[in-house]
Amino acid sequence: MKILATDLDRTLLPNGSWPVDENAIELFNEWTLKQGVLVVYVTGRNLDLTEMAIREYGVRFPDILCGDVGTTIRHYENDNWSMDLGWIEHVHAMSPRWDNAAIRGALEKIKGLREQESQHQNEFKQSYYVDHQNHESILSEVEKLISGKFDEVLIYSFDSNNGNGLLDVLPASATKQTSLEYVAKVYKAGREVVFCGDSGNDIFPLTAGFRGVMVRNADEQLVKQVTQAKQQNDAIEIYHSKGNFKGLNGYYVSGVLEGAYHYGVLDDSVELKHFQ
Repeated sequence: MKILATDLDRTLLPNGSWPVDENAIELFNEWTLKQGVLVVYVTGRNLDLTEMAIREYGVRFPDILCGDVGTTIRHYENDNWSMDLGWIEHVHAMSPRWDNAAIRGALEKIKGLREQESQHQNEFKQSYYVDHQNHESILSEVEKLISGKFDEVLIYSFDSNNGNGLLDVLPASATKQTSLEYVAKVYKAGREVVFCGDSGNDIFPLTAGFRGVMVRNADEQLVKQVTQAKQQNDAIEIYHSKGNFKGLNGYYVSGVLEGAYHYGVLDDSVELKHFQ
């Protein structure tokens, strides 16, 4: 089973400031379908926002959606979504102390921390906007209040488009990394999975033992974190897309294709109209 997993915003989706290869999304759709690759979107978007992206950018529906920063898993088949109930049971079992209501109460008075809208919350996800200029002191205060009490993990990232700091408090068992590990186990793929990302909240799946791809437009913060992780563990496989691949520039989905080709998840064994 060939599994190609990718973040959406500014990884697969060209919603940043870098140049776009006009045919890259069509090529991604064609190539993955013709070569029988299992496509997994691993994203902070919820289902509604994921479907909005599919309509807006023309990317194909995934086979599996690890949405809401990995706290939900859905399968797409015969034009319908189905929730993976086994995943919900797994998270409850692995993180028995998780309590998002208690977390909300503990953090509600921290200055510079603002709860995100209701559509960005779920039973395994408590999310906030953070004053990025003061994020280190804010995160330190968050850790003092909840660290080790709720089987939790803190995922911080920075949205370079609008300057927002973003904090997700999640069960340690329900993240981008663990949701992809669950999918890999269900499909008996082991670590033979390629994961593509661009920003800070992709650091864990990129360094968890999967074959990692950073698109060319990856944040400097992520590149630094991955480089440090690689220095500490040489077994980490990471590829940084650089362009000049079949005429593509390496940004966004072009970088996803380049990385997938690098690892052999996609290849030239099937004739593709764009390469003829």
